[in-house]
Amino acid sequence: MDKTLGKILIIDDDEDVLLAAKMLLRRHSQEVTIEKNPKKIPFLISNYDFDVILLDMNFSQDTTSGKEGFFWLEQILERKPEAVVVLITAFGDVEMAVKALKVGATDFVLKPWDNAKLIETLENAQAVRNEKAKDSPNDKGKPRRIRKKKGNSLEDGFGEIIGESQVMKDIFAIIGKVAETDANILILGENGTGKELIARAIHRHSRRKEKVFVSVDMGAITETLFESELFGHKKGSFTDAKEDRAGRFESAHTGTLFLDEIGNLSMPLQSKLLTALQRREVIRVGSNKPVSVDIRLVAATNMPVYEMVQSHEFRQDLLYRINTVEIHLPPLRKRTDDIPLLANHFVKEFSGKYNKPDRSIGPQTMTKLQKYHWPGNIRELEHAIERAVIMSDNEMLRPEDFRFLLYQESEESEGFDSFNLDEVEKQVIKKAIAKNSGNISKAARELGLTRASLYRRLEKHGL
Repeated sequence: MDKTLGKILIIDDDEDVLLAAKMLLRRHSQEVTIEKNPKKIPFLISNYDFDVILLDMNFSQDTTSGKEGFFWLEQILERKPEAVVVLITAFGDVEMAVKALKVGATDFVLKPWDNAKLIETLENAQAVRNEKAKDSPNDKGKPRRIRKKKGNSLEDGFGEIIGESQVMKDIFAIIGKVAETDANILILGENGTGKELIARAIHRHSRRKEKVFVSVDMGAITETLFESELFGHKKGSFTDAKEDRAGRFESAHTGTLFLDEIGNLSMPLQSKLLTALQRREVIRVGSNKPVSVDIRLVAATNMPVYEMVQSHEFRQDLLYRINTVEIHLPPLRKRTDDIPLLANHFVKEFSGKYNKPDRSIGPQTMTKLQKYHWPGNIRELEHAIERAVIMSDNEMLRPEDFRFLLYQESEESEGFDSFNLDEVEKQVIKKAIAKNSGNISKAARELGLTRASLYRRLEKHGL
């Protein structure tokens, strides 16, 4: 998400990784510092303040064991115990990264990373940093209380989930009932509605909250790597298997495993997943020895899984296995009462971030925001508010600060008569996404684009 990060330090001895990360993150953060030589870490940490530190686990002196990463992690935390460190690691080092979380790392990202997932991971790390900054020196050593966010309906706080509409109150009540159980949860909703936020809230309020939360984007896993990534592999089981590695199931042992975009799995992969869930054990690729796993499963999808069961695209027995409790997240157009709450929250957040105090939304503009259909849901609203705060010269945001509102007025009164190519492309993309209920894969296919190409256009148009 654009411009939601503070000061970022990236440490990696691969210049290509550094440059790629800097090019991506400079659009989303106040400042990005890159460093190739890890020996400069003590100087940087002692002399500068960083909101989040992105640290590679393996450097040139030791390219596989991760010992250097552990060493420099310890050096950082020794100098600044409050530092928020996100580790960069190859998938095969997930087991090592989980160990690092216990040492003091905040999270980890896998190389090669998915840009959206990297940003999301860093945003979560930024939230941890912000929370640490709120703690007074007198609170050190004491259990931290969960603060209630203004606008949340739950007294014990549910992180970044904001809403006071009845439908959100009902969802909060469901989370409160199921979080402390080990029941499997299926979260249904369009893209941009906050499914992973709900999954993380369930984990934070569960009996497993002190254990690891492992998130897997099932739509990004290829069929050939499915078993290796989820179940692990033995050394020599295929060309790049240079050592034994745990899969995501083992990494999530005693914690929560979040399987996002589960509706994108092919039938053969659904069968393999079902077997692992039924037996509560996995078998690494190249091995015959089963490994028992104890996980709490939370799955999510934007796909119409019940229709897919009828059309034999999704296994009914797998659906029964994963949906002990279902949570239906409504699209933003179905919870318009929450739009003022969300919009004002984003205005306050971005006004502070970009040093533009006293920004507000006029009543006429707010009414128009509530009437807009929001195909990109909360994510689109957030981007729209951020752009308006940056671009507007007025303290009160007006309809003209939101170009899509003006276009909607024109379309309603005169029909589609805009011949600005960028605007035409933007509206065609919006309609394709709305037509396919927020499903990016289907929208991309209808537009004749790859998912990656469509994501680039979404970013280009601020959707």
